[in-house]
Amino acid sequence: MSLTRAQIESIAHLARLELEPAEIPVYQESLSRIIDLVGQLDRADTAGVAPMAHPLPGLTQRLRPDAVTEQDQHELYQAGAPQVAAGLYLVPKVIE
Repeated sequence: MSLTRAQIESIAHLARLELEPAEIPVYQESLSRIIDLVGQLDRADTAGVAPMAHPLPGLTQRLRPDAVTEQDQHELYQAGAPQVAAGLYLVPKVIE
């Protein structure tokens, strides 16, 4: 798919980019090639391909243990709040 000059100008406007007139053909060529590549990838047959959690077989993401490392200090944090009830911050109603 080949992008038109108007499409490149519209993309540049949406991205808040100011392109010089000489830059538009360069972007037109580059973006058109990217869109063509995405189209080729979209046509690839992936019916028999299983999803992977890691690109290398047998490897998984190392995770840290799910353990509490800090003490509960909510009372200290809420001590400076104007209004607190049942461990919750009370705020004035702003929507009617």
